[in-house]
Amino acid sequence: MATRARVRAPELIGKGGWLNTGDQQYTLADLRGRIVILDFWTFCCVNCLHVLDELRELEEKHRDTVVIIGVHSPKFVHEAEHQAVVDAVERYEVHHPVLDDPELATWKQYAVRAWPTLVVIDPEGYIVAQHAGEGHAHALAKLVEELEAEHGAKGTLRRGDGPYVAPEPVATHLRFPGKALLLPDGGFLVSDTTRHRLVEIERDSETVRRHVGTGDRGFTDGGPEDARFSEPQGLAVLPDGRITVADTVNHALRALDLATGVTTTLAGTGRQWWQGSPTTGPAREVDLSSPWDVAWFADRLWIAMAGVHQLWTYDPATETVRVAAGTTNEGLVDGPADEAWFAQPSGLAASADGERLWVADSETSALRYVERDGTGFAVRTAVGTGLFDFGHRDGAADQALFQHPLGVTALPDGSVAVCDTYNHALRRYDPASGEVTTLATDLREPSGAVAADGDLVVVESARHRLTRLRLPEEAVRVADQAHRTRRAATEIAPGTLRLDVVFQAPAGQKLDTRYGPSTRLLVSATPPGLLAEGSGPGTDLFRDLVLADGVTEGVLHVSAMAASCDDTASDSGSAAGANEYPACHVHQQDWGVPVRVTAEGTPRLPLVLAGMDERA
Repeated sequence: MATRARVRAPELIGKGGWLNTGDQQYTLADLRGRIVILDFWTFCCVNCLHVLDELRELEEKHRDTVVIIGVHSPKFVHEAEHQAVVDAVERYEVHHPVLDDPELATWKQYAVRAWPTLVVIDPEGYIVAQHAGEGHAHALAKLVEELEAEHGAKGTLRRGDGPYVAPEPVATHLRFPGKALLLPDGGFLVSDTTRHRLVEIERDSETVRRHVGTGDRGFTDGGPEDARFSEPQGLAVLPDGRITVADTVNHALRALDLATGVTTTLAGTGRQWWQGSPTTGPAREVDLSSPWDVAWFADRLWIAMAGVHQLWTYDPATETVRVAAGTTNEGLVDGPADEAWFAQPSGLAASADGERLWVADSETSALRYVERDGTGFAVRTAVGTGLFDFGHRDGAADQALFQHPLGVTALPDGSVAVCDTYNHALRRYDPASGEVTTLATDLREPSGAVAADGDLVVVESARHRLTRLRLPEEAVRVADQAHRTRRAATEIAPGTLRLDVVFQAPAGQKLDTRYGPSTRLLVSATPPGLLAEGSGPGTDLFRDLVLADGVTEGVLHVSAMAASCDDTASDSGSAAGANEYPACHVHQQDWGVPVRVTAEGTPRLPLVLAGMDERA
């Protein structure tokens, strides 16, 4: 086993305390003898949710030696509320202890720069690895096996039950529902997300007609008592009357025939899409990534592909899927559809006149839309400025603020209602006046809404119910609130900044260079004038960035990818006998690093993709 740097793990500190431990408070000393994996996450982040799912198998297989601890580190103001963290832990079925760190104390101690970040601590209390982003489950599994062998031999490994204590289940008709759809007879179909099923509800928005799905997480077609889903979200009607379901964690689209109650699969393989995978083709042969909502627009079913910051389409006539908008880069960039940037699009609604597809772009706290532009489509922004500005402010659209909206609803008068999820509010944008107003407050994490009988029926996700609202004749008055991301800016020196993305291939693997460079680096900045030189794509994981004179603060956007494959060459060192098709893995992460230029700042910015920064 390779020699590692011996870095003592800092203590775990969080003002919100511990969850999933039966009210027991823990220190690292209490966990000595166990392999500890810290998962720095925040519940708005779809990449963090991907990692939760990646860790489930590892968590189960090594339950007697490994303790996974989620360190909840908020981006948005709402995510610093303790009850919101409690809800998220249940909503996403987090089956390990969680430290609620609303002030980012442990985040700062571990010098974390991105969500998600994983840190591995050995049984003696030393940090032995750090990984940012997704795709590291295989590397963690290999490292855990090595640590079990090493510390088992040394006598420093302690086996036994971990500190996880499951919370008591709560009886409700719905549990963290995601979206709703108005049925032809005035009833509703609701995605009962945390219980992995669909629920039909009467027009009174309360009485349950029937359930579709077993309620157990899975990926199975069949009748109402056999079908299985995994955290379903968006719902939309196809021209043939079937209902499309965005089966988010299965990375699939499903179709429900209401008459028979039978669920089938429209698109997706059950595998998550990774860079380099096909982006067009037969729908059931192409991987998808966390489809969050669906809507019929421009003779296609449009898909909010939150997991890769894109919009895709499904054509039922040819049974094919393809990318329709977005580059996979995370941010807010308008323009031709194939050049636009999104950030976790999570809500879709076609306007009544069919001219626009409204998009709730959650991570940029923005309301965007797609419209026809000649022979193609273009993306525009109605409200929102980027990844780091959010709040609750009404008024002119160029000054208005949302906080992580998840749903949009087109209204008959041409305006659009926005489920402003983290503000617990229902907002309205009127394209005719360019104004944003507040329709209702005191909702609890509204995530979707449908117009019904002149009212709006809102999915109040964190209250586990549908709530019917009369549209008010006058807007609600709300005091303005504007926020920036809670992370402190990194102080950097003026002049040339060395950017190093640290990547060390996991044990038993090497960079995959069979088809050219196996790494990719994309750098940009907000404002763009922050960088005089160094923006754009490249294949090296290092770069010298020249900072412009006169710009003292901003955000560096860094996207990195590395592909590694099992090193299967023979012991003799020759290629003979090597596996022609070794197992390969993609490691990727996007960073948005707030920076401030000062004379005392650092001339080097290291970002750890995988491994340890030996120059730290």
